[in-house]
Amino acid sequence: EVQLVQSGGGLVHPGGSLKLSCDASGFNFNMSGMSWFRQAPGKDLEWVSMIDSTRGHIYYSDSVKGRFVISAVNADNTVSLQMDSLKSEDTAVYYCAKGAGAHWGQGTQVTVSS
Repeated sequence: EVQLVQSGGGLVHPGGSLKLSCDASGFNFNMSGMSWFRQAPGKDLEWVSMIDSTRGHIYYSDSVKGRFVISAVNADNTVSLQMDSLKSEDTAVYYCAKGAGAHWGQGTQVTVSS
């Protein structure tokens, strides 16, 4: 059974940083791309970032490029999202996903507010 268990998130001031983690199990993590999505209140689901199965190709949405960093540690079956220079518009529930959305984590609230 595929499981994606998220941790991290919380409340941070604008300009601050947070790190989200996603522990994967039930599939061959080494052979799977992983993604992060987010959904802000009242808005559609938005793709944020993806790392491919080789871990050599990484992609970001324009809204987070230069501020967020995705990484994956195959030995730990973990994918992370380091979020720096956070803005109020980054407030959302964040989801990790296997591939482009075959399976989803439980979601983690990130709130950026002064």
